[in-house]
Amino acid sequence: MQALAGVNLTINRGDFVAVMGPSGSGKSTCMNVLGCLDTPTSGQYLFDGIDVGTLSRDQLALLRRNYLGFIFQGFNLLNRTSALENVELPLIYRGLPAGERRERALNALNVVGLSGWAHHTPGELSGGQQQRVAIARAIVTQPAVLLADEPTGNLDSSRSREIMELLSSFNSELDITVVMVTHEPDMAAFAKRQIHFLDGQVVRDDDNGGAH
Repeated sequence: MQALAGVNLTINRGDFVAVMGPSGSGKSTCMNVLGCLDTPTSGQYLFDGIDVGTLSRDQLALLRRNYLGFIFQGFNLLNRTSALENVELPLIYRGLPAGERRERALNALNVVGLSGWAHHTPGELSGGQQQRVAIARAIVTQPAVLLADEPTGNLDSSRSREIMELLSSFNSELDITVVMVTHEPDMAAFAKRQIHFLDGQVVRDDDNGGAH
């Protein structure tokens, strides 16, 4: 069975899209293709007019590094390093000097409301705070596109709303395109557009303008 079958989908710059559907519907595969983590076996994926299927492994890595930010349900933080060092990590891969890394990472932590927590390790932070560190790490590179996989899956409802309001502000104020996988209709309501997958196909594509 194909994970995705005949999907024809356009996501425009500045969109805030919630990708929904039951387990096994194809939404995570779609996200992996959009994030250049998986390559489709047929068809084309164009990123800003570039056919991603023609890129080498190194070129794909550069595309991810320069244009994409990733937020995962499990936070994926390094447990023994500070919040600041976790956020600096993508900038190390970019080869930025230490002073600039520190300044940009502190600014990203400030943006997500964690300016006083820079030197705390993940174990000293709540789940909501850890997710904010993960979001700061995703935006520190100033990505064009933010891909979020169940970003509120491990959080209670009030923390979930805080995270969604953050993502909404990045979309509206920084013009970052946001694509988010979620099972939760309350969280999807923050998006401007909801795409529903079933059996590897898009069965609904609703523009709701962002209910919040």
